Amino acid sequence: MVMAAQQPAEQHPASGPASTEQGSFNALGSEPSAYLRQHAHNPVHWQPFGDDAFALAAARDVPVFLSIGYAACHWCHVMAHESFEDQDTADYLNAHFVAIKVDREERPDVDSVYMAATQAISGEGGWPMSVFLTPEGLAFHAGTYFPPTPLPGRPSFRQVLEAVREAWLERRDAVEQNARNLAAGMADAQAGAVVVLDGMPQAVDPALLSTAVRGLARTEDPDGGGFGRAPKFPPSAVLEFLIRHAAVPSATSDAARDLAGRTLAAMARSALRDQLDGGFARYSVTADWSVPHFEKMLYDNAQLVRVYAHWVRLGGDAVFPAEEAAAVASEAAAWMIDALGIGTAAAGGLASSLDADTVVDGVHHEGAAYLWSPAQLREALGPEDGPAVARLMNVRERGTVSAHGSPLHPGRSFSAADALLWERSRPVLLAERGSRNQPARDDKVVAGWNGLAVAALAETGAILGEPRLVEAAENIAGYLERVHWDAGEPRDGEPGRARLTRVSHDGTARGIGGLLEDYAFCADGLLALYAVTGRVRWYTFAQELLAEAADRFAAGGRLTDSAGESGQVLRASGEQPSLDPFDNAAPSGAAAFAGALLTSSAYSGSHDQRAMAGNILNLLPPIASRAPRVAGWLLATGQAALAGPLEAAVAGPDGPARRELHLALLRSPSPGMVVAVQENPDGGRQGPEQEPVALLEHRGAASDGSPQVYLCRGMVCQRPVTSPAELGEQLAAMTGSRADTGER
Repeated sequence: MVMAAQQPAEQHPASGPASTEQGSFNALGSEPSAYLRQHAHNPVHWQPFGDDAFALAAARDVPVFLSIGYAACHWCHVMAHESFEDQDTADYLNAHFVAIKVDREERPDVDSVYMAATQAISGEGGWPMSVFLTPEGLAFHAGTYFPPTPLPGRPSFRQVLEAVREAWLERRDAVEQNARNLAAGMADAQAGAVVVLDGMPQAVDPALLSTAVRGLARTEDPDGGGFGRAPKFPPSAVLEFLIRHAAVPSATSDAARDLAGRTLAAMARSALRDQLDGGFARYSVTADWSVPHFEKMLYDNAQLVRVYAHWVRLGGDAVFPAEEAAAVASEAAAWMIDALGIGTAAAGGLASSLDADTVVDGVHHEGAAYLWSPAQLREALGPEDGPAVARLMNVRERGTVSAHGSPLHPGRSFSAADALLWERSRPVLLAERGSRNQPARDDKVVAGWNGLAVAALAETGAILGEPRLVEAAENIAGYLERVHWDAGEPRDGEPGRARLTRVSHDGTARGIGGLLEDYAFCADGLLALYAVTGRVRWYTFAQELLAEAADRFAAGGRLTDSAGESGQVLRASGEQPSLDPFDNAAPSGAAAFAGALLTSSAYSGSHDQRAMAGNILNLLPPIASRAPRVAGWLLATGQAALAGPLEAAVAGPDGPARRELHLALLRSPSPGMVVAVQENPDGGRQGPEQEPVALLEHRGAASDGSPQVYLCRGMVCQRPVTSPAELGEQLAAMTGSRADTGER
C-alpha cells in the first residue's frame, strides 16, 4: 500500500442537478483527471467531489464512501481491480452509499483533512484512502487499502461496507455524534499550528538550528543512509537545510555536511534513482534504498535536482564528490524535461508523474519496465558485459521485486573500470528498455510543482552551466503565467480578482484556485529564475503572486493552507481553517511562503514581507527540537534569515566581466542569497521610478564604466567590488567561510 508514513495529504461539482437519478451512473467520464478517468468504466457509480454528490447522499439518506488516490499509485490500482471492478461489490456500494472519487493531487485540501481523520480513526494513513462520511462531510470511519477477502488484522472491503451500513441504520445517533466529536478534536489539534501574522517576529536562535542538526544525527541510518527506518522517502527539505547549515561555520556545520553527503550518496547510488534515465522514484520499501516504489513524481525530482545542485555549489566532500553530484543533478533535470515535458518545450508545463505500474497484456505489474534478470542483461550486452553489469548492479537470479526481476542498484561508487563498463552498457540498456511497455503518464499540470521545477532548473542550469535547463525554466514559467494565472482584469465594469488555478489539462486551467503551497512554490521559483536571468518580468510576477497569497491566505492575521474551497472540508475540520506546518512529500505551504517572503523582502526592502516571514518562523522553536525531520524547509528558511540573507546587486554594462561576477554569486553557497542584475543593456543608473527592484536602486557601474557588485544586508551595503577575487574575499568576510567562485 502507498503509505503516507507520514511524509504523507472552488467547488468542482458534478455536472447536472442533485437528484436520485444522478447517482445511477458513473459520472467520471468527462473529468480531465487521469486518475478519475481510470475509474470511469468501473461499475461503481462514482461521482466527483462537490456539493451535488453530497446533496445526493442527503436526498437518499445514505453515507458517502470517499475514495482518495492518484494516478501513479500501485495499491490504488490493486484495490480498483479487486473491488471497484467487481460487479457484486459495486452493486452493494451503489445501493447503500454515494461513492465519491478524488484525485489527491488535484484536491490536496480534501486529502489533507480526511488523511488527518483517517489517521485519528485507524492509526494509519496512505493511499488508497477509504473514508466514510455523513452527507455533511464529517468522517466517522476510515482506513486505507481493504482486500477483497479478510486478511489477519484487516477485514475485507465487503465486511467494512456491511458493518458501516449496519452502524448507519442501527446506531445513527452514535455515528453522527462520533463524527462531530472527531471534527471538534481536529479543530482543537489545529490550535498549536496557528500563525499570527500581526505578532512580534522573534529572531532565529542559532542554537535551535544546531539542536536540529543533532536531532537529525540521532535518527540517521548509519548503514543505509537517510533517516529512520523503512519505508524511506527522500528527505529533500531536510537536505536543503543541512546544506545551508554546512555553508556557515558553526559547531555543527561539519556534522550537517556529513549527514547530507551520506544521504545524497546513498540515494544517488541506489535503486531509488533510475540508473538508466536519472529520475528518482517516490520512495524505497527497504532501508538500503534497493527496492523502490516505482512511481516517479515531479515534486520529488524537482526538489532533488535542486538539492544535488546545491551540494555541487557547496563543494561536495570525499564521500560524495561534487562531480558525481553534478552528473546526478544534470541527468535528473534532463529526465524531468524529456519524460514529463508536455508538447513542445515552449508550449507546456511538466506533467505530474509516471505510474508505478506497467500494463502488460491488460494486467498491472509494479515496476515491470524497470526490472532485469541476469539472462536479460546477458542477452542485451553479450556474454562478457552482461554478467559484469549484473554483478555491478546487484542483479541476481532471484529477483528483489519479482521472482525474476531486480532494479539496477550499484549501491556504491564506481571504480574507473566500472565507469567504463557502465558508459558503454547504459545506452544499450536504455534502448532495450525503451522497447518495453512503458508506465502511463499523468499529464495534469500542477502549478505549485511546476514552480518547484522552475527553481530547480534555473539554479541547476546556472550552477552546472547548462543553458538548456534555464531555457526550460523560462518556458515553464511562461506557461504558468499564460495558463494558470488570471491577473484579474476588470470585466464589464466589474472589478476583477487575481487568481492562480492549481491544475491545468491540455493547456486549459480548470478546478479550484491554487492553495497556499501553489502560490508559494511558484513565487519561489520565479524569484530563483529572476536571480539567474535578471528578467524583471519574473520578479514582477512573483510579487503579484505573493500579494494575492497574502490577501487569500492571511486574511484576519491568521495563515491558512486554503481559502475555503469546500464547505465539506471546512465542516470536517471543525469549522476551523487548517494550516499544516509540517513538510510532507513537499515543503509545507507555510514554510514555502515564509521562504518566498524572506527572499522577496531582500529584493524589495519590504518590512511587511520580512515581518510576515518572521511570524511564520515563530513556528520553529516548538517544531525544530522535537521533529526536525518534518520541518526541513522551515529550518532552511531560518538558516537563510540568520545569514541575512545576503543581498547582491550586480550593476554595470552587460558583457563577459559582468557575467563572470553574476555567475560567481549564483555559485556561492551563502544561505538564501538573493542576486539582482540590472536588466537595462547599458548598465546605467536608473531612478526609483524606473527600477522595480529596490535592491538595484541607485546602484550603477564603477567610475571607469566597468560592472561591479554591491553586497548588502538589510539594504546596507559594503563597498562595491569589481573582480571575482575581491568578491570572494568580501563573501568570505560576510559569511565566515571561503566562497567558491571558481569555474566548473
